[in-house]
Amino acid sequence: MRISRRAFAAAAAAVVLMPLSACGSGGDDGGSTDASGKVEGDITFQTWNLRANFKSYFEGVISGFEKQYPGTHVKWIDQPAEGYADKISADAAGGTLPDVVNVSPDLVAPLAKAGLAMDLDKAAAKYKSEYLPGAWASHEIPGMTGTYAFPWYLNTGPLFYNKSLFEEAGLDPDQPPKTYDELFAQALQLAKKTDGKVATLANVPTVEDFGRYGVELMNKAGTAFAFNDAKGVELLTKYKELYDAKALDPQALTATPESSGKKFLTGAVAMNPGSALDLDNFKKQAPSLYKNIGITDQITSTGHVNMYVMGVMVNSKTKHTPAAVAFAHYVTDAQQQMSFAKKVAIFPSTAGSLDDPYFTKEDGTDETRVRIAAAKSLKNAVNYTPVLFSEQMKTALRNEVAKALQGKESPKTALDNAVKQCNTLLQQQG
Repeated sequence: MRISRRAFAAAAAAVVLMPLSACGSGGDDGGSTDASGKVEGDITFQTWNLRANFKSYFEGVISGFEKQYPGTHVKWIDQPAEGYADKISADAAGGTLPDVVNVSPDLVAPLAKAGLAMDLDKAAAKYKSEYLPGAWASHEIPGMTGTYAFPWYLNTGPLFYNKSLFEEAGLDPDQPPKTYDELFAQALQLAKKTDGKVATLANVPTVEDFGRYGVELMNKAGTAFAFNDAKGVELLTKYKELYDAKALDPQALTATPESSGKKFLTGAVAMNPGSALDLDNFKKQAPSLYKNIGITDQITSTGHVNMYVMGVMVNSKTKHTPAAVAFAHYVTDAQQQMSFAKKVAIFPSTAGSLDDPYFTKEDGTDETRVRIAAAKSLKNAVNYTPVLFSEQMKTALRNEVAKALQGKESPKTALDNAVKQCNTLLQQQG
Protein backbone atom coordinates (compact mmCIF):
# COMPACT_ATOMS: atom_id res chain seq x y z
CA MET A 1 0.00 0.00 0.00
CA ARG A 2 2.46 2.46 -1.23
CA ILE A 3 1.83 6.18 -1.07
CA SER A 4 4.17 7.20 -3.80
CA ARG A 5 6.12 10.38 -4.28
CA ARG A 6 3.65 10.99 -7.08
CA ALA A 7 0.90 11.15 -4.45
CA PHE A 8 3.08 13.64 -2.58
CA ALA A 9 3.26 15.79 -5.69
CA ALA A 10 -0.14 15.11 -7.20
CA ALA A 11 -2.07 17.42 -4.94
CA ALA A 12 -0.05 20.30 -6.29
CA ALA A 13 -1.91 20.00 -9.60
CA ALA A 14 0.29 21.44 -12.33
CA VAL A 15 3.06 22.22 -9.88
CA VAL A 16 5.98 19.81 -9.90
CA LEU A 17 6.53 19.43 -6.16
CA MET A 18 10.14 18.42 -6.12
CA PRO A 19 12.11 18.72 -2.90
CA LEU A 20 12.47 22.46 -2.49
CA SER A 21 16.14 23.20 -2.36
CA ALA A 22 17.58 26.24 -0.71
CA CYS A 23 21.21 27.17 -1.02
CA GLY A 24 23.84 29.98 -0.57
CA SER A 25 27.51 30.62 -1.32
CA GLY A 26 29.68 28.64 1.06
CA GLY A 27 33.44 28.95 1.23
CA ASP A 28 36.19 26.39 1.66
CA ASP A 29 37.10 27.59 5.11
CA GLY A 30 34.68 26.27 7.67
CA GLY A 31 32.17 28.22 9.67
CA SER A 32 30.96 27.34 13.15
CA THR A 33 27.80 26.15 14.85
CA ASP A 34 27.65 29.38 16.86
CA ALA A 35 24.62 31.18 15.47
CA SER A 36 24.41 33.73 18.27
CA GLY A 37 26.27 36.55 16.50
CA LYS A 38 24.81 39.40 14.49
CA VAL A 39 22.62 38.34 11.57
CA GLU A 40 24.30 39.99 8.60
CA GLY A 41 26.01 39.26 5.30
CA ASP A 42 25.17 37.92 1.84
CA ILE A 43 23.76 34.44 1.38
CA THR A 44 22.38 32.64 -1.65
CA PHE A 45 19.06 30.82 -1.65
CA GLN A 46 18.58 28.22 -4.35
CA THR A 47 15.28 26.55 -5.15
CA TRP A 48 14.50 23.61 -7.36
CA ASN A 49 12.21 24.32 -10.30
CA LEU A 50 9.97 26.69 -8.35
CA ARG A 51 10.37 30.16 -9.85
CA ALA A 52 7.66 29.64 -12.48
CA ASN A 53 4.95 28.86 -9.93
CA PHE A 54 6.09 30.58 -6.74
CA LYS A 55 8.10 33.64 -7.81
CA SER A 56 6.05 36.15 -5.83
CA TYR A 57 5.93 33.93 -2.73
CA PHE A 58 9.71 33.54 -2.46
CA GLU A 59 10.37 37.16 -3.31
CA GLY A 60 8.05 38.06 -0.44
CA VAL A 61 9.83 35.71 1.98
CA ILE A 62 13.22 37.16 1.05
CA SER A 63 11.97 40.73 1.30
CA GLY A 64 10.51 40.04 4.74
CA PHE A 65 13.76 38.54 5.98
CA GLU A 66 15.89 41.40 4.69
CA LYS A 67 13.58 43.94 6.36
CA GLN A 68 13.75 42.06 9.64
CA TYR A 69 17.54 41.85 9.44
CA PRO A 70 19.03 45.00 7.87
CA GLY A 71 22.52 44.27 6.58
CA THR A 72 21.53 40.94 5.04
CA HIS A 73 21.10 40.22 1.37
CA VAL A 74 19.63 37.00 0.01
CA LYS A 75 20.40 36.07 -3.59
CA TRP A 76 17.79 33.69 -4.97
CA ILE A 77 18.73 31.18 -7.66
CA ASP A 78 16.33 28.66 -9.18
CA GLN A 79 17.71 25.47 -10.71
CA PRO A 80 15.94 23.08 -13.09
CA ALA A 81 14.66 19.90 -11.49
CA GLU A 82 16.65 17.50 -13.63
CA GLY A 83 19.96 16.45 -12.13
CA TYR A 84 19.53 18.48 -8.97
CA ALA A 85 20.83 15.74 -6.64
CA ASP A 86 23.91 15.41 -8.87
CA LYS A 87 24.40 19.16 -8.67
CA ILE A 88 24.38 19.06 -4.87
CA SER A 89 26.98 16.27 -4.97
CA ALA A 90 29.16 18.22 -7.38
CA ASP A 91 28.90 21.39 -5.27
CA ALA A 92 29.78 19.41 -2.17
CA ALA A 93 32.83 17.89 -3.85
CA GLY A 94 33.92 21.22 -5.32
CA GLY A 95 33.53 23.26 -2.14
CA THR A 96 30.81 25.42 -3.69
CA LEU A 97 27.83 24.12 -1.72
CA PRO A 98 25.50 27.03 -0.94
CA ASP A 99 24.85 28.29 2.58
CA VAL A 100 21.29 27.03 3.02
CA VAL A 101 20.18 23.93 1.16
CA ASN A 102 16.71 22.44 1.16
CA VAL A 103 17.09 18.68 1.11
CA SER A 104 15.11 15.52 1.52
CA PRO A 105 16.43 13.27 4.32
CA ASP A 106 18.17 10.94 1.86
CA LEU A 107 20.01 13.91 0.32
CA VAL A 108 21.15 15.31 3.66
CA ALA A 109 22.64 12.00 4.84
CA PRO A 110 25.79 11.98 2.66
CA LEU A 111 26.32 15.70 3.31
CA ALA A 112 26.09 15.15 7.06
CA LYS A 113 28.54 12.24 6.84
CA ALA A 114 30.93 14.46 4.90
CA GLY A 115 30.73 17.12 7.61
CA LEU A 116 28.97 19.61 5.36
CA ALA A 117 25.58 19.73 7.10
CA MET A 118 25.38 21.78 10.28
CA ASP A 119 24.12 20.01 13.40
CA LEU A 120 21.04 22.03 14.30
CA ASP A 121 20.77 20.39 17.70
CA LYS A 122 23.84 22.49 18.46
CA ALA A 123 23.29 25.56 16.28
CA ALA A 124 19.51 25.95 16.57
CA ALA A 125 18.36 23.95 19.60
CA LYS A 126 16.18 26.85 20.78
CA TYR A 127 13.92 26.37 17.75
CA LYS A 128 13.37 22.62 18.17
CA SER A 129 10.11 22.97 20.11
CA GLU A 130 8.56 24.96 17.25
CA TYR A 131 8.34 21.81 15.10
CA LEU A 132 6.45 18.52 15.28
CA PRO A 133 8.71 15.94 17.01
CA GLY A 134 8.42 13.44 14.16
CA ALA A 135 9.35 16.09 11.62
CA TRP A 136 12.39 17.31 13.58
CA ALA A 137 13.60 13.72 14.03
CA SER A 138 13.32 12.96 10.31
CA HIS A 139 16.69 14.58 9.58
CA GLU A 140 18.60 12.56 12.15
CA ILE A 141 21.19 10.26 10.58
CA PRO A 142 21.61 6.68 11.89
CA GLY A 143 25.00 6.23 13.49
CA MET A 144 25.42 9.98 14.05
CA THR A 145 24.23 12.29 16.81
CA GLY A 146 22.42 15.47 15.86
CA THR A 147 19.75 16.81 13.48
CA TYR A 148 20.91 18.09 10.12
CA ALA A 149 18.05 20.12 8.65
CA PHE A 150 15.07 22.19 9.75
CA PRO A 151 11.88 20.35 8.80
CA TRP A 152 10.00 22.22 6.10
CA TYR A 153 6.88 20.93 4.43
CA LEU A 154 5.22 17.57 4.98
CA ASN A 155 2.87 15.43 3.00
CA THR A 156 0.93 12.26 3.38
CA GLY A 157 -2.18 10.84 1.85
CA PRO A 158 -5.27 9.06 3.12
CA LEU A 159 -6.56 5.82 1.66
CA PHE A 160 -9.68 5.78 -0.47
CA TYR A 161 -11.93 2.73 -0.37
CA ASN A 162 -15.01 1.63 -2.28
CA LYS A 163 -17.83 1.27 0.25
CA SER A 164 -20.11 -0.64 -2.12
CA LEU A 165 -17.46 -3.34 -2.72
CA PHE A 166 -16.97 -3.75 1.03
CA GLU A 167 -20.73 -4.01 1.56
CA GLU A 168 -21.18 -6.59 -1.22
CA ALA A 169 -18.52 -8.73 0.47
CA GLY A 170 -20.37 -8.62 3.78
CA LEU A 171 -17.95 -6.13 5.34
CA ASP A 172 -19.01 -3.05 7.27
CA PRO A 173 -18.49 -0.12 4.86
CA ASP A 174 -18.18 2.27 7.80
CA GLN A 175 -15.48 0.22 9.52
CA PRO A 176 -12.56 0.00 7.07
CA PRO A 177 -9.40 -1.81 8.18
CA LYS A 178 -7.01 0.19 10.34
CA THR A 179 -4.26 -2.36 11.04
CA TYR A 180 -2.53 -4.85 8.77
CA ASP A 181 -4.20 -7.80 10.53
CA GLU A 182 -7.62 -6.27 9.83
CA LEU A 183 -6.58 -5.49 6.26
CA PHE A 184 -5.42 -9.05 5.51
CA ALA A 185 -8.58 -10.62 6.98
CA GLN A 186 -10.92 -8.30 5.09
CA ALA A 187 -8.96 -8.56 1.84
CA LEU A 188 -9.16 -12.36 1.88
CA GLN A 189 -12.91 -12.22 2.58
CA LEU A 190 -13.46 -9.75 -0.24
CA ALA A 191 -11.51 -11.87 -2.71
CA LYS A 192 -13.39 -15.03 -1.67
CA LYS A 193 -16.82 -13.38 -2.00
CA THR A 194 -16.01 -12.07 -5.48
CA ASP A 195 -14.27 -15.26 -6.68
CA GLY A 196 -11.01 -13.35 -7.06
CA LYS A 197 -12.52 -10.68 -9.31
CA VAL A 198 -11.91 -7.82 -6.85
CA ALA A 199 -8.55 -7.26 -5.19
CA THR A 200 -8.23 -5.04 -2.15
CA LEU A 201 -4.74 -3.74 -2.95
CA ALA A 202 -2.88 -2.96 -6.18
CA ASN A 203 0.66 -2.45 -4.87
CA VAL A 204 3.35 -4.72 -3.45
CA PRO A 205 4.79 -3.89 -0.01
CA THR A 206 7.52 -1.24 0.11
CA VAL A 207 9.93 -0.32 2.88
CA GLU A 208 7.23 2.03 4.25
CA ASP A 209 4.88 -0.92 4.69
CA PHE A 210 7.52 -2.81 6.65
CA GLY A 211 7.91 0.28 8.81
CA ARG A 212 4.17 0.70 9.38
CA TYR A 213 3.93 -3.02 10.21
CA GLY A 214 6.41 -2.47 13.03
CA VAL A 215 9.50 -4.03 11.47
CA GLU A 216 12.86 -2.69 12.69
CA LEU A 217 14.26 -1.48 9.38
CA MET A 218 17.89 -0.85 10.42
CA ASN A 219 20.13 -1.55 13.37
CA LYS A 220 20.57 1.32 15.82
CA ALA A 221 24.06 2.13 14.56
CA GLY A 222 22.79 2.61 11.02
CA THR A 223 25.36 0.15 9.70
CA ALA A 224 23.04 -2.59 8.41
CA PHE A 225 19.44 -3.20 7.40
CA ALA A 226 17.27 -5.51 9.47
CA PHE A 227 13.91 -5.88 7.71
CA ASN A 228 14.55 -9.61 7.17
CA ASP A 229 13.68 -10.35 10.80
CA ALA A 230 10.76 -12.57 11.83
CA LYS A 231 8.27 -9.69 11.64
CA GLY A 232 9.46 -8.71 8.17
CA VAL A 233 9.13 -12.30 6.95
CA GLU A 234 5.66 -12.43 8.51
CA LEU A 235 4.53 -9.38 6.53
CA LEU A 236 5.82 -10.69 3.20
CA THR A 237 4.28 -14.10 3.91
CA LYS A 238 0.89 -12.41 4.44
CA TYR A 239 1.28 -10.54 1.14
CA LYS A 240 2.07 -13.86 -0.57
CA GLU A 241 -1.23 -15.23 0.79
CA LEU A 242 -3.04 -12.19 -0.61
CA TYR A 243 -1.33 -12.59 -3.97
CA ASP A 244 -2.26 -16.29 -4.21
CA ALA A 245 -5.88 -15.50 -3.30
CA LYS A 246 -6.02 -12.62 -5.82
CA ALA A 247 -6.69 -10.26 -2.91
CA LEU A 248 -3.57 -8.48 -4.17
CA ASP A 249 -4.02 -7.50 -7.80
CA PRO A 250 -2.22 -9.95 -10.14
CA GLN A 251 -0.57 -7.03 -11.93
CA ALA A 252 0.74 -5.49 -8.69
CA LEU A 253 4.29 -6.54 -9.56
CA THR A 254 4.39 -4.04 -12.40
CA ALA A 255 1.88 -1.52 -11.07
CA THR A 256 2.42 2.22 -11.28
CA PRO A 257 0.39 4.78 -9.32
CA GLU A 258 -1.45 5.56 -12.56
CA SER A 259 -2.34 1.93 -13.30
CA SER A 260 -3.41 1.34 -9.71
CA GLY A 261 -5.61 4.42 -9.89
CA LYS A 262 -7.32 3.09 -13.02
CA LYS A 263 -8.01 -0.26 -11.34
CA PHE A 264 -9.62 1.54 -8.41
CA LEU A 265 -11.62 3.72 -10.79
CA THR A 266 -13.12 0.69 -12.52
CA GLY A 267 -13.91 -1.23 -9.33
CA ALA A 268 -11.24 -3.93 -9.81
CA VAL A 269 -9.46 -2.78 -6.63
CA ALA A 270 -11.19 -1.83 -3.37
CA MET A 271 -8.56 0.43 -1.74
CA ASN A 272 -6.01 2.90 -3.09
CA PRO A 273 -4.00 5.88 -1.82
CA GLY A 274 -4.75 9.24 -3.35
CA SER A 275 -5.35 12.96 -3.10
CA ALA A 276 -8.05 15.58 -3.50
CA LEU A 277 -7.34 15.61 -7.23
CA ASP A 278 -8.39 11.96 -7.39
CA LEU A 279 -11.72 12.75 -5.76
CA ASP A 280 -12.40 15.34 -8.42
CA ASN A 281 -11.46 12.77 -11.04
CA PHE A 282 -13.88 10.23 -9.55
CA LYS A 283 -16.67 12.78 -9.61
CA LYS A 284 -16.17 13.34 -13.35
CA GLN A 285 -15.23 9.86 -14.55
CA ALA A 286 -16.86 7.47 -12.09
CA PRO A 287 -19.91 9.06 -10.41
CA SER A 288 -21.01 5.75 -8.88
CA LEU A 289 -17.61 5.29 -7.25
CA TYR A 290 -17.61 8.89 -6.07
CA LYS A 291 -21.00 8.34 -4.42
CA ASN A 292 -19.60 5.35 -2.52
CA ILE A 293 -16.14 6.65 -1.69
CA GLY A 294 -14.75 6.20 1.80
CA ILE A 295 -11.72 8.01 3.21
CA THR A 296 -9.55 6.48 5.92
CA ASP A 297 -6.02 6.66 7.28
CA GLN A 298 -3.11 4.68 5.91
CA ILE A 299 -2.96 1.14 7.28
CA THR A 300 -0.56 0.93 10.21
CA SER A 301 0.06 -1.49 13.06
CA THR A 302 2.21 1.03 14.92
CA GLY A 303 -0.39 3.79 15.35
CA HIS A 304 1.73 6.16 13.26
CA VAL A 305 1.18 6.82 9.55
CA ASN A 306 4.02 7.57 7.13
CA MET A 307 4.94 11.12 6.18
CA TYR A 308 7.11 12.59 3.49
CA VAL A 309 9.22 15.47 4.70
CA MET A 310 11.49 18.04 3.14
CA GLY A 311 14.02 20.07 5.08
CA VAL A 312 16.28 23.11 4.92
CA MET A 313 19.93 22.41 5.67
CA VAL A 314 22.63 24.89 6.66
CA ASN A 315 26.07 24.41 5.11
CA SER A 316 28.53 23.88 7.96
CA LYS A 317 31.19 25.76 5.94
CA THR A 318 29.14 28.94 5.61
CA LYS A 319 30.96 32.20 6.37
CA HIS A 320 27.74 33.68 7.76
CA THR A 321 26.44 31.17 10.31
CA PRO A 322 24.04 33.55 12.14
CA ALA A 323 22.47 34.73 8.87
CA ALA A 324 22.29 31.25 7.33
CA VAL A 325 20.67 29.71 10.42
CA ALA A 326 18.30 32.67 10.79
CA PHE A 327 17.20 32.45 7.17
CA ALA A 328 16.72 28.65 7.26
CA HIS A 329 14.57 29.12 10.35
CA TYR A 330 12.67 32.04 8.80
CA VAL A 331 11.76 30.06 5.67
CA THR A 332 10.45 27.21 7.84
CA ASP A 333 8.76 29.13 10.64
CA ALA A 334 5.03 28.78 11.29
CA GLN A 335 3.99 31.97 9.51
CA GLN A 336 5.87 31.20 6.28
CA GLN A 337 4.80 27.56 6.29
CA MET A 338 1.11 28.40 6.70
CA SER A 339 1.36 30.92 3.88
CA PHE A 340 3.00 28.35 1.62
CA ALA A 341 0.51 25.60 2.53
CA LYS A 342 -2.33 27.79 1.29
CA LYS A 343 -0.65 28.16 -2.10
CA VAL A 344 0.08 24.48 -2.70
CA ALA A 345 -1.27 21.25 -1.19
CA ILE A 346 1.40 20.60 1.41
CA PHE A 347 1.34 20.65 5.21
CA PRO A 348 3.38 22.65 7.74
CA SER A 349 5.86 20.85 10.00
CA THR A 350 5.47 23.47 12.72
CA ALA A 351 3.82 22.55 16.03
CA GLY A 352 0.23 23.77 16.33
CA SER A 353 -0.15 24.72 12.67
CA LEU A 354 -2.25 21.66 11.88
CA ASP A 355 -4.83 22.89 14.43
CA ASP A 356 -5.54 25.92 12.23
CA PRO A 357 -9.15 25.98 10.93
CA TYR A 358 -7.71 25.59 7.41
CA PHE A 359 -6.81 22.02 8.39
CA THR A 360 -9.76 21.26 10.68
CA LYS A 361 -12.93 22.98 9.44
CA GLU A 362 -15.07 21.32 6.78
CA ASP A 363 -16.51 23.54 4.05
CA GLY A 364 -18.24 20.88 1.98
CA THR A 365 -15.54 20.61 -0.70
CA ASP A 366 -13.65 17.44 -1.57
CA GLU A 367 -10.33 19.25 -1.40
CA THR A 368 -10.95 20.27 2.21
CA ARG A 369 -12.28 16.83 3.10
CA VAL A 370 -9.02 15.18 2.06
CA ARG A 371 -6.86 17.95 3.51
CA ILE A 372 -8.48 17.54 6.94
CA ALA A 373 -8.08 13.76 6.88
CA ALA A 374 -4.39 14.04 5.97
CA ALA A 375 -3.63 16.83 8.45
CA LYS A 376 -5.17 14.88 11.33
CA SER A 377 -2.94 11.87 10.65
CA LEU A 378 0.23 13.97 10.31
CA LYS A 379 0.35 15.17 13.90
CA ASN A 380 2.15 12.04 15.08
CA ALA A 381 3.33 10.70 11.72
CA VAL A 382 6.77 9.20 11.12
CA ASN A 383 9.09 9.23 8.12
CA TYR A 384 9.55 5.47 7.88
CA THR A 385 11.81 5.40 4.83
CA PRO A 386 15.35 5.17 6.24
CA VAL A 387 17.42 8.22 5.30
CA LEU A 388 20.09 5.84 4.00
CA PHE A 389 17.65 3.91 1.77
CA SER A 390 18.54 4.82 -1.83
CA GLU A 391 16.61 4.35 -5.07
CA GLN A 392 18.86 1.37 -5.90
CA MET A 393 17.91 -0.20 -2.59
CA LYS A 394 14.20 0.34 -3.30
CA THR A 395 14.67 -1.49 -6.61
CA ALA A 396 16.52 -4.37 -4.92
CA LEU A 397 13.72 -4.79 -2.38
CA ARG A 398 11.02 -4.60 -5.04
CA ASN A 399 12.74 -7.26 -7.18
CA GLU A 400 13.10 -9.67 -4.26
CA VAL A 401 9.50 -9.08 -3.12
CA ALA A 402 8.36 -9.98 -6.65
CA LYS A 403 10.28 -13.27 -6.51
CA ALA A 404 8.64 -14.14 -3.20
CA LEU A 405 5.14 -13.34 -4.42
CA GLN A 406 5.69 -15.41 -7.58
CA GLY A 407 6.91 -18.36 -5.49
CA LYS A 408 10.43 -18.28 -6.95
CA GLU A 409 11.90 -17.73 -3.47
CA SER A 410 10.59 -18.08 0.05
CA PRO A 411 9.76 -14.82 1.81
CA LYS A 412 12.71 -15.43 4.16
CA THR A 413 15.18 -16.01 1.32
CA ALA A 414 13.86 -13.01 -0.62
CA LEU A 415 14.29 -10.65 2.33
CA ASP A 416 17.71 -12.11 3.20
CA ASN A 417 18.79 -11.41 -0.37
CA ALA A 418 17.31 -7.90 -0.33
CA VAL A 419 19.06 -7.04 2.95
CA LYS A 420 22.35 -8.43 1.63
CA GLN A 421 22.10 -6.29 -1.53
CA CYS A 422 21.06 -3.20 0.42
CA ASN A 423 23.93 -3.63 2.89
CA THR A 424 26.41 -3.89 0.00
CA LEU A 425 25.01 -0.66 -1.44
CA LEU A 426 25.17 0.91 2.02
CA GLN A 427 28.86 0.09 2.35
CA GLN A 428 29.49 1.63 -1.08
CA GLN A 429 27.95 4.88 0.20
CA GLY A 430 30.79 5.08 2.69
